[in-house]
Amino acid sequence: MVIIRADGNARIGAGHLMRCIAIAEELALLEGRGGIRFLCADEQSGVMAKEYGFQSYVLGTDYRDMESELPLWKELAEKEPVRKEAEAGRLVLLVDSYYVTDKYLEALGEIGYTVLMDDYGTHCYPVDCVINYNAPASLEAYQKLYREQAARLLIGSRYVPLRRQFRAVDEENRACQQIAAEKGITEDLSADIVDTSVAGGQRLTATYGMRENVKDVLITTGGGDIENIAGEILRKLYVRDLEFHLVIGQFHPYFQEMSELEKAHANIHIHHNVRDMAGLMRKCDIAVTAGGSTIYELAAVGVPFICFSYAENQEMLTEYVGREHIAGFAGAWHKEPGETLERIGRLFGEFIADISVRIRYSEQAHGMVDGQGAKRIARALTFRE
Repeated sequence: MVIIRADGNARIGAGHLMRCIAIAEELALLEGRGGIRFLCADEQSGVMAKEYGFQSYVLGTDYRDMESELPLWKELAEKEPVRKEAEAGRLVLLVDSYYVTDKYLEALGEIGYTVLMDDYGTHCYPVDCVINYNAPASLEAYQKLYREQAARLLIGSRYVPLRRQFRAVDEENRACQQIAAEKGITEDLSADIVDTSVAGGQRLTATYGMRENVKDVLITTGGGDIENIAGEILRKLYVRDLEFHLVIGQFHPYFQEMSELEKAHANIHIHHNVRDMAGLMRKCDIAVTAGGSTIYELAAVGVPFICFSYAENQEMLTEYVGREHIAGFAGAWHKEPGETLERIGRLFGEFIADISVRIRYSEQAHGMVDGQGAKRIARALTFRE
């Protein structure tokens, strides 16, 4: 049995829950859905887990005060079938929260095999396994940090927990390349392909169809965009001859306002509760995104993107992809919003003007992630590897 402790709400966004759901979906293929439980602080989080077909239990606690949950954990550990699974050594507890404490994790360690999703790598936690899938994360640094503790370390972008739809994109793209090769197309796939039976007359990169001219633009800023950054970016980039697709998260406080904007402009499209995110991304020529898991999703599809951070925990990744020329990096919105918005506008102009810029970023991004991370984590949590 795997119990997943994660939250998603208007303040912290849905990222923590979504990456845990991606892992849960892979676990379900190995163990069945009946062996997976979600524990959430509030009803918003619990409903989201249920929407994906998983049992969820609402604690009714403050997600920022993890230690207040410990009496509830003790009660849970005494119930069937949790107690039997714990006694058999088969109970795994996956925790994804920035508010964990050593005391909290030590208490959970007395119940089962404890796994922590860690985005920072600055503290040695009392757990059995640590996961940090961020591309800048260093296995060597983690080995030094945990040198006196026998924790299993799942570190680096090979563990990025993307949903299965992003793996399917990669497989389809490889099939498309194979078809191109069979048809005798041997030049770089970024060159024009005239045979429409291969790719609809579009340009191909190693990952998805790249059009000569930009038509569709994706803007996504996370479910907890309390400042309506998406709206600010739209106003900065808006032109009538482009189609703008805004992903407004489940917890977006400006949903009604943005919906009214959609009604007033035929080329503005609001997407809510998107299930086929890979399909939407593949439709778009450029994306503008805040830091977080969306960066890895865009990379898996191969969409050239511009990114920025709007919280400190996003800085490492966004700066890394900019430094490694994986994407256009616009800066830190939470530190200099005006300057960041101006850089987004400048980079957007560069992306539109030159397809070679988009092709280069697309190829670099796609090399960062292979879409197999959630499967690898699921196998590790079930002790299959």
